[in-house]
Amino acid sequence: MKDWELVYEGFDPAEEGLREAMCTLSNGYFATRGAAEESVADEIHYPGTYIAGGFNRADTQIDGRTITNEDLVNCPNWLPLTFRTGDDRDWFDLSGEAPHTYRQALNLKTATLTREMSVTDRAGHRFVLRSSRLVHISKPHLAAIRYEITSRDWSGPLTIRSGLDGSVVNSGVPRYRDLNGQHLELVDSGTAGDGLVFVKVRTRQSRVEIALCARTRLFRDDAPIHSVAVPIESDGFVATDLTFDMRSGETVRVEKIVALYTSRDAAITESATEARATALRADSFADLESEHRRVWSGTWRRVDIEIQPADGVQLSLRVSLFHLFQTLSRNTIDLDAGAPARGLHGEAYRGHIFWDEVFILPSLTGKRPFITRSLLLYRYRRLGVARRLAADAGFRGAMYPWQSGSNGEEESQRLHLNPKSGRWIPDNSSLQRHVNLAIAYNVWRYFRITDDHDFLRLYGIEMLVEIARLFDSLTTPNETTQRFDIKQVMGPDEYHDGYPDRDEPGIDNNAYTNVMAVWLFATLVQWFEEAPPAVVADVSARLDLHGEEIARWADYSERMSIPFHDDRIISQFEGYGDLEEFDWEGYRRKYDDIQRLDRILDAEGDTPNRYKLSKQADVCMIFYLLPERQLASLLTGLGYQFDDDFVRRNVEYYLARTSHGSTLSSIVHAAVLAPIDSDRGWALFRSGLTSDLDDVQGGTTREGIHLGSMAGAIDIVEHRYAGLDLANDILHVNPRLPTAISQLRLRQQFRGRWYELTISDDQVEIALEPDGPGPASVSVMGRECIIEPGSTVHVDLRSS
Repeated sequence: MKDWELVYEGFDPAEEGLREAMCTLSNGYFATRGAAEESVADEIHYPGTYIAGGFNRADTQIDGRTITNEDLVNCPNWLPLTFRTGDDRDWFDLSGEAPHTYRQALNLKTATLTREMSVTDRAGHRFVLRSSRLVHISKPHLAAIRYEITSRDWSGPLTIRSGLDGSVVNSGVPRYRDLNGQHLELVDSGTAGDGLVFVKVRTRQSRVEIALCARTRLFRDDAPIHSVAVPIESDGFVATDLTFDMRSGETVRVEKIVALYTSRDAAITESATEARATALRADSFADLESEHRRVWSGTWRRVDIEIQPADGVQLSLRVSLFHLFQTLSRNTIDLDAGAPARGLHGEAYRGHIFWDEVFILPSLTGKRPFITRSLLLYRYRRLGVARRLAADAGFRGAMYPWQSGSNGEEESQRLHLNPKSGRWIPDNSSLQRHVNLAIAYNVWRYFRITDDHDFLRLYGIEMLVEIARLFDSLTTPNETTQRFDIKQVMGPDEYHDGYPDRDEPGIDNNAYTNVMAVWLFATLVQWFEEAPPAVVADVSARLDLHGEEIARWADYSERMSIPFHDDRIISQFEGYGDLEEFDWEGYRRKYDDIQRLDRILDAEGDTPNRYKLSKQADVCMIFYLLPERQLASLLTGLGYQFDDDFVRRNVEYYLARTSHGSTLSSIVHAAVLAPIDSDRGWALFRSGLTSDLDDVQGGTTREGIHLGSMAGAIDIVEHRYAGLDLANDILHVNPRLPTAISQLRLRQQFRGRWYELTISDDQVEIALEPDGPGPASVSVMGRECIIEPGSTVHVDLRSS
């Protein structure tokens, strides 16, 4: 199972939070952190369960003001499962009894989490415990635990406690704990016979009912054990205590099957009724596991990427693939849920949806385009709110929020806590209007990969036009330069939210924002020129779009301001070249970790706004999203010079001035370095790929994985190293393997066809699956060839 198992040996309380996040199991409908069944929420453990799209708002009074936050709700904990002997009043608890041996393994191939440990309880009795857990991928309302107890030296009464905890709160992020985390109210709980316990809660503001029912059965070998059942209820916690006689040397198996429903679910009568019926009728653990494994086997056949030599990278890559495709699965499609930046793995970022979709969706689209479509429809359904947000701010079009949750309102905080200074400081991140450009980019990329004209006509073009209208109204003429400016925004960097000598927040002419706005304007102008007249007429009538608007967009595409300084270095924003250089070496000597320079400088009474420094890639995002040829066309069309050394010069300049305070930063820089300096790019790729496994931000991964950086690492392998170019009418393959990789094997879906590619230094092999819509043209390093369904072509790169 090498390269298929993420294994943690030994029990380490300080690492439990990280392990719980990395061992989260999900089916796209709900997810549960990899906490021990015997644990409760404390400073070591945090057994959270989260439902996709399951949000609730709560108010907190701070310094005489009301702060409202919307959170992804921590749902009732279905894991509780522990035991005690007849002469011990204490339940076994990992926090109280450190195991002698401990092994925890996340099996990526089967999507199961197992634990094995040898322990001594407080009464001195020795046991071996083995557990296996799954969150069922094809039965999205079911989860299951198999819990085996082997007695080394105890004979006598043993009691199993199996419960559901409806008293949970949101407290998984320490810096949020001053804010109200009470999101649930108890509706009902109890026992229902046949070994069933149930709990039903309701979110306090969004009024979503969540019902869980657990069925617990005991077995000695495969024979059911007769036990004495005692119901337990206390303040939202409900359990059954099952007592039986245990013999030294024997093993007893506990099977706990749990059903979870909400009032938002389709095709149900009532959530608690469905949960009880489903739990009662559910198959055994073995049967559920068999089906679960079979479905995951089919998923891996499509999404796996084999990399040689593995050298530790293979396992890390599969960890990323696993978390991407379990967080966003076919069960996501009907949920009206977005792609949360921190997965469904914890409470960081409150479960909100950011611009991280621009990193998440490319690989998803190439393997599961129907899931990308559903995620884009999450945005489309909130277009009305985005229009209102734009109007409220005095703009036309649609302005999507920087942080989105349940209904598309702006969920960004107005204040945030700096843990280094203890101060609440203004949060201007909602000025990151570029999130709208990311949405537009995602819509267009999905269309180009899938050729889904129905989606574009019914939904996509409306989003593109309304986002273009937003940037139309953000654009102002500059009489001095005879160009157009976009003022008072923020770029991806986030360290710069204003000028040191200006009171109002925001910076002007952020290069990334302006270039991507030009890309959008130019894309729409071309589409309206080339689309069938009947389609153009239909869209124009539906959106009240006239030729004057399109003419303005064409003008912006030729005269937008892009600031420069020094020797043709794109300025991150207007005035960037006038800022002070930062003392990088001095601060590296002064602090062990300078990733979060914004917090460090604020604690010192300073601000990043004074310096040439970046939290993460900003200008380099231009090179990440736009191919060099397309960027050259856009910039020269604006009247700016572009030479062969343009990208390298700018990448080197900004790489030297970036603190990598976001996990996305290493990903972007690794991607843009791939054609420039593959060895340095490879080092950054490995850093980005393992950023959560290594918890490079010093404790943040325990609050939730960084789904954008995981997916971004996959995207680098597919589109930078394998060189898949999906922007054309046929698949283009232009591999650029770093020296550390000798071979890649992967599958890609493009316009209704599945391709299997094997890429090495000297050859590209492409097989077309037999069930596609006919022969396909592909281009390998500029050489076009035809592949028949079920056949394979070989292209010798040495003769290219």
